[in-house]
Formats: sequence, structure tokens, C-alpha cells
Amino acid sequence: MKDSSGPSSRKLSKVFIYSVMIVALLVVAGIINPDQFGAVSGAIAGWVSKYFGWYYMIITSGMLFFCIFLIFSPIGKLKLGKPHHKPEFSTRSWLTMLFSAGMGIGVVFYSTSEPISHFVTPATADPESEEAVLEAIRATIFHWGAHAWGMYGAVALALAYFQFRKGETGLLSKTLRPILGDKVDGTVGVIIDVLTVFATVIGVAVTLGVGTTQINGGLNYLFDMPINLTMQGIIIAVVTLLFLASAWSGLSKGIKYLSNMNMVLATILLLSVLIMGPTLLILNMLPTAAGEYINTFIARTLDAAPLNSQKNEWLQSWTIYYWAWWLSWSPFVGIFIARVSKGRTVREFVLALLIVPTTIGIIWFTVFGVTGIDMADRTPDIINLGPETQLFAIFNEMPLSVPLSILAIILISSFFITSADSATFVLGMQTSHGSLRPSAKIKVIWGISLSSIAYVLLLSGGETGLEALQSAAIIAALPFSFVILMMMYSFYKDANRERKYLGLTITPNKHRMKEYLNREEKEYQEQKEAGVDERDL
Repeated sequence: MKDSSGPSSRKLSKVFIYSVMIVALLVVAGIINPDQFGAVSGAIAGWVSKYFGWYYMIITSGMLFFCIFLIFSPIGKLKLGKPHHKPEFSTRSWLTMLFSAGMGIGVVFYSTSEPISHFVTPATADPESEEAVLEAIRATIFHWGAHAWGMYGAVALALAYFQFRKGETGLLSKTLRPILGDKVDGTVGVIIDVLTVFATVIGVAVTLGVGTTQINGGLNYLFDMPINLTMQGIIIAVVTLLFLASAWSGLSKGIKYLSNMNMVLATILLLSVLIMGPTLLILNMLPTAAGEYINTFIARTLDAAPLNSQKNEWLQSWTIYYWAWWLSWSPFVGIFIARVSKGRTVREFVLALLIVPTTIGIIWFTVFGVTGIDMADRTPDIINLGPETQLFAIFNEMPLSVPLSILAIILISSFFITSADSATFVLGMQTSHGSLRPSAKIKVIWGISLSSIAYVLLLSGGETGLEALQSAAIIAALPFSFVILMMMYSFYKDANRERKYLGLTITPNKHRMKEYLNREEKEYQEQKEAGVDERDL
């Protein structure tokens, strides 16, 4: 058993040094010339989307189908940990943490703005038609459905398997040991881990910026507070103090309680919109939307629209962008959900990850999407508002508009805290030699850094700065995608060898399994008697 909390974890790692240098250069470049920075990164991201869109379609499909394959494979019986490991969190808390870390602010920010955008400018239907309504809901659910979770799952499985079953540290590079050998302990490993930290910082900084603008938009709509950098700076400062308090309290306390609270608040908001919105239309649309999602799943999954220039342009603006965005987020979300999934079986993990969040997404985006489109169709001025204020404008057309808006702001803030809290843990672990318990000081340093980066980007270009980072995420997703492919192969290679050793088939070799469990139990008891910390066994 390798102990990730030893002395080496207290040394300043190369990953930390190089990551800070790269992030600092990025921020400085954005401050010195934000317009040029945005233009260059936007041009590169556009080139990647145009010439590698087909690749993103294939790799995201491959990651999803790989996860589905594992459900039916004997590998699905393997535990993400040792045989004696039990899940650290209850199933309910585990599921809420999966959803909160994986989506968070985005499900609120895009809940009405994306369906409205697809309604006005659909891929194929006539704008603002009945077919456009159906296409808008279908497209939104598709973007936030199983594909995103398949990407997260492919990364998280490899991390959890090698970390908890094989005793590796929590570094992403260590998952490649079966194919790269000891190279993962050298320069190659450092490069992979720096890329992981870089992608995480970019993704989280953009999310914090988006959350800040929507909180600002809500306060403006409710209390006529100004939408400016000063107000956004105050919002970031207040929320930073809250998520640092959560980060200081530890993973099992802060994120667990916040994630449970998020689901309660989200459920209240969802039911309120369902009751006060066009209820009958929503209820009729729910089975239709689910059916459309399932019925068109394969066709949309592999459709790059090579012969339809209008649809191809739409795909580059939306679907391909989302796939690249989820890829760039996969190290952050994958590391976190791997950390909270210790003791689960591969099959249990994949089923929960693909079914539960996708089902919630279908319900959520149908309720908010139908309500948003219905309100925007009756009040066209909503269409012309920015995405950060559209939700509050829709609430303004409903009963109890002020309580709904306040609840939405609280939920966004809570998701903000959860995402940032999760990110501080992930960054702390990745820059502390893979320690499962990075020091509170390291997490606080990363928390302050993330908030500072988010505000500097708003300061150095506002929306342009955020768009530049989004472009950087698309660019970062391309090289990182090759790492994910290697992770999938590495995981399958080792896990398949493990299941053969255990004799796991449709009917497992019970005698061989019993010998393995007895040997593991003996090793466990010996380590326990030797005084090894129970959390490290």
C-alpha cells in the first residue's frame, strides 16, 4: 500500500510550480492585451472546432459506449477499492455530490437561456415554430445528458480503480502505469498532471465568472444593484469566504452538506416552476422529450452534418463546443467523483452516473425550457436580454417572482461554493503529490487563486475574457483527449487482467474468489495490526 500522505506530499511539487507559472502567464497575457488574447484564442478554438469536430464526435461517443460496455462486462463486478472497503458516503449524499460537482451552476445558468436560443435559432426547424420548441428541448437535453457523464465516468473509473484498488496516488498520470511503466514517475507524468491542473483551473475560473455574472444579474433585477466590476468583485469576495470556510471544514463535511442542500433547493425551485409555469404543457412534454432523446440518440450522437452547412455551423457553435467543454472539465469532475466513489463497484458506479443525472437533466431542462420558451414567446423582450438575466425576467412573469429569484440566487451561490470547494480539493491533491488529504492551507491558496483569476478575467475584458478562457478550454481539450484514450486503454488492460485472475465471468469462479478475499483480508488485518491509518487501507 502506497501512502499518499507521507513527507513527500508536504514538499512543493513540480506540478504546482509549473501550473502556477502557466496560469500566471495566461492571466498576464489577458491583462496586457485582452482583445488580442481573446481574438487569438478564439481563432485557434474555431480552427479546432472546424477541423476536429468529427474527432470530438467520435471520441465522446467512444467514451460513452465504453462505459455502457462495462455495465455488461464481468469487469463491472470489480470494486473500486479493496474487498473490505465500504462506501464512504450514503447513496443519497453520493448521488447529490456527483450531480453538484458535475453540473452545478450551468444547470441554472442555461436552464432557460439555451432552450430559448435554440427556439429562436434552431438547427433545422423553422425559427419560433412548434417544431422549434421540440428541437430546442431535445437539443438541450442531448447536450446535458449521458454524453457528458460518459466522459466524466471514463476518467473517474480509471482514477478510482488505480487509486483505491491498486494503491496508486491520486494523480491522473499514475493511471497510465500499465502502458507507460515508470515513465509516469518522471517528466511524462509531470506534463500530464500539469495539463490536468491547467484544464481544471480554466474550467473552474470560467464557471465562477459565469456564476458571478448571473448573481449580479439577479441582484440587478431584484434590487436594482448595478451590473459592474465593483459589484462583481464584492460578490466574488463574499462567496470566496463562504467556500473557503467549506474547504477548511473538510470534504466529508462541507461538500456533503452543501450538495444535499443544493438538491433540496433545486427541487423546491423545480417544483415551483412546474406548478406556476405552463404545468399541463410541461407534463405532456416530459414523456415526449424523453422519447425524443432516446429515439434520436444514436443518430444525433454520430451526426456531424457534413452535407448541411447550416446544421454544421450550428453543431460547431453548440454540440462540438459542449463536447470539448465537457472534455476539458473531465479531469476536474473525474478526480472529484472518483474521490467520493470509493467502495462502489464499477457497474454500480456507471449505472448511477449515466442514469441518475441524465434523468434529472431531462426533467430539469424540460420544466425550465418549456417555461422559458412559453414566457419568451408571450413576452418577446425576454429574448433580447442577456442569458444571465433571462431566468429572472421569466420569474418576473410568474407569481411569487421575488421569492423565486431569491431562491435562484441562493442556489447559484451554493453551486458556486460547491464547485469551488471541489476544485480546491482537486487542485490541492494534484499539486500535493496526489495526497487524499491535501492541507487546508494548500486548498485555501488555490481557492484564493481561482477567485482572483476569475475576477482578473472579468476586469481584463469582461465577457471577452470569459470567452477567451472558453476558447482555451476547447484548445486544451484536444491534447487532453489523447490522455483520456490512454487512460481508457490502461484501465481496461489492467481491469481485464484482474477479472481473469479472479475468474470473473457471467458465473464467477467462487473458489478462486474466496482465495482472493481471504488473502486480501489477511493483508488488511496485518496492516491494521501494524498501525496503518484505517483511512489509508
